[in-house]
Amino acid sequence: MTVPPRKNVLLAPVTVTPTKPLTPSHLKGLLWTDVMFRATAPLAEVTYRYSHTTYHVTEQTVGFWEYLDRTHGETDYTRLSEEDIGDLYVRYRSEAERQDADVLRPYRDAVEHGGWVHPASERMLRLWAGHYARLGMHDPGLQEHQPPGLRLDEMIERLAAVGLVLDQRHCGGPVYLDATRYGMPLRRIVTSDGRPNYLACALRELVPLVPWYDEVVLLHDPELDADYQLLNRVLGTLGPTVRRVPIGRVPIDGKITSARHGGWRDHTAGALLRAATDVFDGDVDGDGYGYDDTGAGALRLGMRLYFIATLGPGQRQSFRHDLLRHCMTVAARLLERSRAAVAAGAGELSDALDRTRRGHTYVDPYRLTCSLLGKGRPAPDPGLLSAVFL
Repeated sequence: MTVPPRKNVLLAPVTVTPTKPLTPSHLKGLLWTDVMFRATAPLAEVTYRYSHTTYHVTEQTVGFWEYLDRTHGETDYTRLSEEDIGDLYVRYRSEAERQDADVLRPYRDAVEHGGWVHPASERMLRLWAGHYARLGMHDPGLQEHQPPGLRLDEMIERLAAVGLVLDQRHCGGPVYLDATRYGMPLRRIVTSDGRPNYLACALRELVPLVPWYDEVVLLHDPELDADYQLLNRVLGTLGPTVRRVPIGRVPIDGKITSARHGGWRDHTAGALLRAATDVFDGDVDGDGYGYDDTGAGALRLGMRLYFIATLGPGQRQSFRHDLLRHCMTVAARLLERSRAAVAAGAGELSDALDRTRRGHTYVDPYRLTCSLLGKGRPAPDPGLLSAVFL
């Protein structure tokens, strides 16, 4: 019997710019992607593409860097917390005036030609790497220089060759992504003064990559749905099957707001991790689970139970500290039960993962995580927990 070849899968989640703290919405998307990556890996060849380098040239990042240099001079950012840097970003975004493209061009050139990163974002990425380690998440290269495969002009030329671009640069105008043949509106991707937006950067990164893959999975929040429908259509013309996975954001006190407006105090990744450590140091519900033993695993599993299974793919439920703590308690008990279980073999693990797929190659994180819960269910397979959740 001939074994069919493993498919090549590219996971391409929306990238969080290192200008503000990781919020519950960010954590939800990151944990969702992490479980999808680790659960799909036993079934396919999976690439997790997450390049900060590609998106540093967007105005929200280089504009912030220019603002910091102009207003804060020689600040030692290694002494600042992620919340401190986030406060500076909120102040920057509250400014009505934006700098001309000529002012930002040296920053873009430094990124493009030298891989330069501003000390404030270097500090943020270093802090995030620590969060990833605490949460047991795969690090896709947070602090690495990962330039996109195409220069901006190369990307425009490649799409123009297949009639997907309206380029008005020759007359001093902007560049539009043109999918009007599919009944979709024009979308400006480069301004008349040469500023690329997030979608232009995503095209620079993904257009040269996707022809090598059988399936491309785009993970994004619903607010970017229109842009990702366009991205889906364009990438689909290059050969692979493209699937979009919208992941709802997490309201705080009933409101969904961008991190640029603030309001994330006591809800940042760092704050949640500190609170989780305090929970286990304090012995959850008197059950005897200390942070030094079950606690580290319960934190990782509990975070996934909350942000994936409890909150689900939508965005109707507000963040609740009490439910997060409860999920960690449940996680500690699941781990305790799992210790007595016999780990499944490779074949059984693959079968368990395969059951969560519905006509696609990637594993559905929501279905897989929910499968751990419910009364009367057998103890979680320790091999599954180790491979995907811890």
